[in-house]
Amino acid sequence: MSVKKLVASFAVGLVMGALCMVLVVANQAPKLMIVEDASRYDFATTVEKFEQAVKDAGWSIPKVHDMQATLKGFGHEIDNVTIFDLCSSKYSAVILAKDEGKIVAPMMPCRVAMYTKSDGKTYIARMNSALVAKLYGGLINEVMEKAYLETEAIVKPLM
Repeated sequence: MSVKKLVASFAVGLVMGALCMVLVVANQAPKLMIVEDASRYDFATTVEKFEQAVKDAGWSIPKVHDMQATLKGFGHEIDNVTIFDLCSSKYSAVILAKDEGKIVAPMMPCRVAMYTKSDGKTYIARMNSALVAKLYGGLINEVMEKAYLETEAIVKPLM
């Protein structure tokens, strides 16, 4: 095989490999960015236990978004969907105190959603902020990974 054909084969293989990688990432990224688990409890119990676990962990819930009630006000009927804004000042203060951390302010506070699906089960969903934080590295990665692990510890008993 000539050098020219070898280089051409290598280039084609490289392009095909890159294309396959892009397709795999595009297919899998949404599944990696959001974590969803079924609760072992009904909706009301899941919410109650979650709120207590947040308090016990020393976090706060500055805002609760009752999407069912909000959308009902606009004439739409949906199943239970509640979104909790979570905050741990020991993490948010560290990130927001530094210029390099302010870039992730749009992702704060952390959010956890609870909803009922048509199968009758209650689900808990949240962003995989540890994965997102890896893209930034440094202080953001360090702090957001710790916050993610604590959030996971709060929701784990509900599953």
